[in-house]
Amino acid sequence: MVEVKQNSKAKSKASELSVGEVARRSGIAISALHFYETEGLIKSQRTKSGHRRYGRDVLRRIAVIRVAQSAGLSLQEIARAFAALPDGRTPSARDWAKLSAGWRDLLSERILQMTRLRDDLTGCIGCGCLSLDQCPLRNSEDRLSSEGSGARLLL
Repeated sequence: MVEVKQNSKAKSKASELSVGEVARRSGIAISALHFYETEGLIKSQRTKSGHRRYGRDVLRRIAVIRVAQSAGLSLQEIARAFAALPDGRTPSARDWAKLSAGWRDLLSERILQMTRLRDDLTGCIGCGCLSLDQCPLRNSEDRLSSEGSGARLLL
């Protein structure tokens, strides 16, 4: 029975990947892996000598991160979604369906914002003013500009 434990332990170590192997197989830089780990997106185990070792499941997690980033999601948004997964596990196909459904509304809102920006930008290019008083792109949140320049609110 001791022999089985040793074989199981050896098999477990064989299924772990070094940081270089993960970088090569995922196509991302080692520094990005370290950053993802610092941000809590992926996890590693340390050997007695201090080297990082990753489970093979980290490759799927990195793939999800990259797809989400290419869709325009920030690492913070991805981390929040990962935190909602039970036990912080790697997303399954079912989990991906839930994650992507949750991101759908966020991405739809961004698409709407970008469409508005594109349309407003076209009009702004036509006038070329970039007026601080009137430009809806440059000064879109100014609610008091109609009252003239200078401070309007006193504390």
